[in-house]
Amino acid sequence: MSPSVSTGVRWAALLLLSGLFGGLLQALHFPAGVLLGCMVAAILLALQWTPLELPKFVFVLAQAVLGCLMAQSMKPAALHHVLGQWPVFLGVNLLVIAAGGLLGWLLVRRHVLPGTTALWGIAPGAASAMVLMAESYGADMRLVAFMQYTRVVLVTAVAAWVAHLAMSVGATPTLHPPVAELPTLQHVFATLSLVVVSAALAQRLNIPAGGMVLALVVGTGLQALGVLVIELPAFLLGLAYAVIGWSIGMRFTRPILMHAMAALPMVLAAIAALMGLGLVLALLLVWLAGVAPLTAYLATSPGGADSVVVIAATSAVDAGFVMAMQLVRFLMVLVLGPQVTAWLAKR
Repeated sequence: MSPSVSTGVRWAALLLLSGLFGGLLQALHFPAGVLLGCMVAAILLALQWTPLELPKFVFVLAQAVLGCLMAQSMKPAALHHVLGQWPVFLGVNLLVIAAGGLLGWLLVRRHVLPGTTALWGIAPGAASAMVLMAESYGADMRLVAFMQYTRVVLVTAVAAWVAHLAMSVGATPTLHPPVAELPTLQHVFATLSLVVVSAALAQRLNIPAGGMVLALVVGTGLQALGVLVIELPAFLLGLAYAVIGWSIGMRFTRPILMHAMAALPMVLAAIAALMGLGLVLALLLVWLAGVAPLTAYLATSPGGADSVVVIAATSAVDAGFVMAMQLVRFLMVLVLGPQVTAWLAKR
């Protein structure tokens, strides 16, 4: 196929493939089936044709919807439970960040990738921020993007498969996001207003993943005060899942893959090691803190917070615990990651 195919044809093909893959995974009761199906469709088309581009504000809106989804799970009881376990959240995420730094340092020492690229590429979170900051420190932005989004794709796919397997073996019914059968228009309108305002502020202030973070913080606060009842229509969640899946898949291009092919085995090995550490930490949470196995695994998965949130919301887990753990790590990586990586890069 020619890369000069019109934009309309590419969008039609993307929607068709997304519907086929997403529908199939949904029919198989796969957690985050819509997100995974759209992600696979976008990757296939991005490798075949000139990649499509989503307007940035659409992506920020989708993040804000996921922020509201996270806030919806953070009821006062769940919030109190999370705050009471802050040493666990801090310790687990510090270990994940330290492991990412160590793996990046080893890749740099072995000259797997040029310069300090591996340090930025293996950071376990805040993918977009790491890609943007890497260039200013002399790293190859294309390879950093390749490493970051390969990690997100692999962790998302494995986490969804593990969740599917765990629920199939355990015969536990799938839990869906708490959406009212007959949504109250007033609550839906208030939730949509929060989504739009959070996304607009995040884009104006240029906050990394700001749509998700602002919607989560404000939504949790308003919900705890009894001012807001968060209601998310099913079609809105489906659209947000699709946009997140497309945004991940569209970042993969043939030139980037060709450029990174020689380093691919070592990159995959580093990502596997990071995922292995997440599994070890999950086992420790099960053993020492009594956390349910699937909840612990999703909470410690070093993937994109937005994609893991979708999997948690469509699985039989403690969604509040998973979402809180992922958010804490995202914020820690966002705050500490660039400083730690820059410190290592200078040495």
